[in-house]
Amino acid sequence: MRITKPSTPPDLLRAALRRAPAAPLLTHYDDVAASRVELSATTFANWVAKTANLLQEEFDVGPGSRVALVLPAHWQTAAVLMAAWSCGATVFEPAAEDDGALADADVVLADQGRLGPLEEMDVPELLGLSLHPMGAGMTGYAGPARDFAIEVRTQGDVFTPWQPPEPTAPGLLVGGLELTLEGIVDTAAELAGRLGIGEGDRILVDTRTAAEAGPVAWLLAPLAAGASVVLVTAPDLSRLPRRATDERVTATLGTRIEGIRELGRPT
Repeated sequence: MRITKPSTPPDLLRAALRRAPAAPLLTHYDDVAASRVELSATTFANWVAKTANLLQEEFDVGPGSRVALVLPAHWQTAAVLMAAWSCGATVFEPAAEDDGALADADVVLADQGRLGPLEEMDVPELLGLSLHPMGAGMTGYAGPARDFAIEVRTQGDVFTPWQPPEPTAPGLLVGGLELTLEGIVDTAAELAGRLGIGEGDRILVDTRTAAEAGPVAWLLAPLAAGASVVLVTAPDLSRLPRRATDERVTATLGTRIEGIRELGRPT
């Protein structure tokens, strides 16, 4: 069977599904909430399909749409990113004070704790995420934002875009740089090679590093290389060595653990 070169981020997920559908693809720890969530390629793809259907069917997101994310690095953020790209949309992370950029978005997705200021801005469509480890909805919220967890549950498990994403269409705005969907994939592959990520690697990265590096580094570069990710929110440093052993971590990004190679550093 001839496999074509990936040209959009969803192609990287499809490659992971072909390679190892049941293997862990994204594992997320939150050491404040004392939670662990593990998603296989199949489970992650299901979240992506449901989220893409929500964006397309409820918010008309497609090629040319702009999706703003006011979200931390998180397993649900990963699903939202891939869903937006599955629709062919452009993703950007606006500065908190940039209400002009938010006004240009077709839909804004934000974690519940950051909804208050957004409600005062000229935001066309607002979706709130509780970021609950098991995907539960928001609690104690009575504002205008729609609840992502409630909305996404009823969506279909298979996604078909109204228009197939064009590789040359814009896919990511970061700083003053615009990357096409194909450019995102090429950048991820180049970065994976530069960092030394290999197929089968299991990479541990804390969310602070992930936020600074951006989604191409913490999510797509591992996918492009055929690796998987262990994402840790507010890591308890004393637990990391044992966790790395339990999760069979082979490399870290932005974190030093004795005996495990750190990506981007000479050995």
